Amino acid sequence: MSPTWDAWTYRTSAGRTAQSAEIVGYEVHATDGHIGKVDDASYDVGASQIVVDTGPWIFGRKVLLPAGTIDRVDDVEERVYVDLTKDQIKNSPELNEGTSWDDAAYRERVGGYYSGFYG
Repeated sequence: MSPTWDAWTYRTSAGRTAQSAEIVGYEVHATDGHIGKVDDASYDVGASQIVVDTGPWIFGRKVLLPAGTIDRVDDVEERVYVDLTKDQIKNSPELNEGTSWDDAAYRERVGGYYSGFYG
């Protein structure tokens, strides 16, 4: 893992702070296309992430993306851009029904998975 990459903190390029506009409902785009819409977002220091409703792309599944995967947010277009491919996101640890996105063990698996792309 890169010593400068922090899974749970928004990058400077994303332009997000606790005072930023709400991004729930924004479209989410991977490097190779649209993946869904932001269903939930957190700006908690050291624990920031978005939950994406993937709609028909991965029917019936939501994915958790750590804030560190977000390259930028366009508030005018209401879009979130991540610097991962659709396959990288699709293969992430599944958020099973009954598991909360803030479950420590789940977050550890997700953070470990995505850190492999930033090392």
